[in-house]
Amino acid sequence: MNANEIMEISPIVPVIAIDNIDDSLKLAKALNKGGINIMEITLRTSVALDAIKLISQELPSMNVGAGTVCNKEDLLKAKEYGAKFVFSPGISQELIDASKTENITLIPGVASSSEVMLAQNNDIYHCKLFPATLSGGIDILKAFSGPYAKMSFCPTGGVNKKNLKDFLNLKNVLCVGGTWIVPKDIIQNGDFDKITELCIEAIKIARG
Repeated sequence: MNANEIMEISPIVPVIAIDNIDDSLKLAKALNKGGINIMEITLRTSVALDAIKLISQELPSMNVGAGTVCNKEDLLKAKEYGAKFVFSPGISQELIDASKTENITLIPGVASSSEVMLAQNNDIYHCKLFPATLSGGIDILKAFSGPYAKMSFCPTGGVNKKNLKDFLNLKNVLCVGGTWIVPKDIIQNGDFDKITELCIEAIKIARG
């Protein structure tokens, strides 16, 4: 899958930190049931890679990727464990080159005009704006639309049900990333029906 295909799967990409491997498949199924079949599992916990592997093997309808990919080693591990794509919080030539060598789609994080230009000059036209609200949010995305008309973004960081529609209404935004539909306490409590409800609510807002 290329970056455009990935970012058009769903208007919302859940950004997830999984602490317990036993939660991973249940969570993926809850997201699927709620109409979301893409998930970004961040490499911030000891079970993240195993969760990616389990979901990719047991629930092939779920498009599972790795987040918080910060270097070539992270990217190689993510690919080895079955990630279909990788998100990074920032952008570097090391990651760009590794993604091309390994033939895995990289959606890098950008927060400035120079970083967007680096992406574009390396034929990367789909980026994550991170942290979205702190780096300028709606205003910076509007500003980017002039000089970087070919670029598309997935704002992540500070996006929630109150502002997601404002982001999605922008022509250069294909989807948003967020944690509000996968709250850590709800995952830990095993209330996966609640996560399905949050997904349904968010999709309704996004498409309303």
